[in-house]
Amino acid sequence: MVNTFFVFCACIDQASVGVVEQWGRFLRLAGPGLNFFNPFAGQCLAGVLSTRISSLDVRVETKTKDNVFVQLVCSIQYRIIKENADDAFYELQNPQEQIQAYVFDVVRAHVPRMTLDELFEQKGDVAKAVLEELEKVMGGYGYNIEQILMVDIIPDASVRRAMNEINTAQRLQLASVYKGEAEKVLMVKKAEAEAEAKYLSGVGVAKQRQAITDGLRENIVNFSNTVSGTSAKEVMDLIMVTQYFDTIKELGNSSKNTTVFIPHGPGHVRDVTDQIRNGMMEASSNLVGN
Repeated sequence: MVNTFFVFCACIDQASVGVVEQWGRFLRLAGPGLNFFNPFAGQCLAGVLSTRISSLDVRVETKTKDNVFVQLVCSIQYRIIKENADDAFYELQNPQEQIQAYVFDVVRAHVPRMTLDELFEQKGDVAKAVLEELEKVMGGYGYNIEQILMVDIIPDASVRRAMNEINTAQRLQLASVYKGEAEKVLMVKKAEAEAEAKYLSGVGVAKQRQAITDGLRENIVNFSNTVSGTSAKEVMDLIMVTQYFDTIKELGNSSKNTTVFIPHGPGHVRDVTDQIRNGMMEASSNLVGN
């Protein structure tokens, strides 16, 4: 910005530089502040340029190596070099179009040599190539390229949908693999738990039978010592019959509606006694063998 007072002086704002001409020819640069001119000698303020950083967004459409059309959005940040402001004032009429043309040229020369995946991975290399080319060209016109940002890479809509579908399929496949591994671990752990439960159940049954055998042995010895004239077999038969009747009593008192047919009679009682005694003796022999 500039404030002109009559034709003798002008006030140039900070971050700006003025171009002074004499008889239509470049004379000097005017810095910020109050500047005086001699109109009688043909001096005048031809124009003012801002030295602030400017930003230009350029959208370039091109094709990758794998024949995918993409749009690249580049943000070019540039400024005028104070010492060469006269070149920027006189050499270029439209610097934005000049910068845009060079960006188009460099991007369309580099991107077709990359696949779409490589472009996403190496977009910094494309920005670096554009920066080097613009610095080399625009420096001669009094412009300094501060930075170039590859803001966005936009593939065609159908390509984006296909990429999303591929990504979804890969994630579903990975999820199924994890799910299968989890089910496998669950089945293995379940089998190990069942095996451990059966082992502990067997140990418990064995200890239970051992305790029953020890208790019966102790009862037989105590009964034989208390009641004279009784043999161990008679005491065993008496205990077996007592347990038989206790079992029948428990079945009758059960709350479940279940019918159990048990042969019952004097002869059957002796048969049951023999069967129970033989089973207990076999269990005891097995425990001793183990």
